[in-house]
Amino acid sequence: MKQLEGADGVPAEALPAEILHTESLPAEILLSDVRIRPYAIDDGDRLRRMSGGLSRKSLYTRFFSGTPRIPEAYVTALRMLDHWDREAMVALLDGEMIGVAEYIRDRHRPWRAELAVLIADPWQRRGLARRLVTCLAPLAERRGITGFDAEVILENRDAMVAIRHGWPAARPGSQDGAAHYSLPLPLPTPAVPAPARALG
Repeated sequence: MKQLEGADGVPAEALPAEILHTESLPAEILLSDVRIRPYAIDDGDRLRRMSGGLSRKSLYTRFFSGTPRIPEAYVTALRMLDHWDREAMVALLDGEMIGVAEYIRDRHRPWRAELAVLIADPWQRRGLARRLVTCLAPLAERRGITGFDAEVILENRDAMVAIRHGWPAARPGSQDGAAHYSLPLPLPTPAVPAPARALG
C-alpha cells in the first residue's frame, strides 16, 4: 500500500460562496462547518447513512441501477481502496458525509482513471462536486494519472453541466444511453473575466 497523501482536511472556506446561501439548507449551516479529506477506513457507516440524503434519482444516476440505497458492494470497495490506484475524497458536515469523489486507475491504461462523484441532494448544484474533484485531481496527477474518464447517464444533465464548467473543451461521445468524457489533467484554470474598459 502506498503512503497516504494529502491527509489534512481542506477547510470549506475555499468552497464557493453559493454553497452557504441556499433555500434547501438551514440558514445556520456555515461554510466553515464543511471539511474535505481523504476517505478513511472507518467511514463505512457514514457512507451508509449518506443514503438518507440521496433521492432515488441521485442513486440511479450514480450507480446506473434502481438501488434504494448506496450498495453495500460500493461501501466494501471503498474500504479496500489503496490511496494510490484508487482514491476517494469526502465532504463532511457535522461528522456526516455529504459528498464523495473517487478515481479508479485503469489497469490497461495506467495513466488514465475513471472519475465518479456522488453528492447528497441538498448540496447538489452548489459547487461541492467541483471542490471535491479539485482536491482529488492533484493526488491523481502525483500518482502518474494524466486524465480522467467519466461515464454519465444521459438523464444526469446536472453532471454534464458540471463537467462542461470544469472542462469547457470536453466533448462527450455517446453509447448505450451514457455520455463518455475524456477529461485531461491538470484541471483547466477557470477563465478570469477581463476588466471592464472605462468609458471616456
